Amino acid sequence: MRKFIFSSAMLGVVAGGWNILQATRRGPRDWRLLLMWIGWALSAAVAIGTIVKDADERQIDS
Repeated sequence: MRKFIFSSAMLGVVAGGWNILQATRRGPRDWRLLLMWIGWALSAAVAIGTIVKDADERQIDS
């Protein structure tokens, strides 16, 4: 669990999610907002995949 919390990739995803959440609350709701959420979801998936892959590689090396 610590590998997810302290990962710089996940911190970036959380910060990006917070910014998109604020844009959703305050800004206009149009097609660009949908694209921002899709981009954020893809970024989150890549960050999680990278963390899992790194953890697996470290476990193999040990």
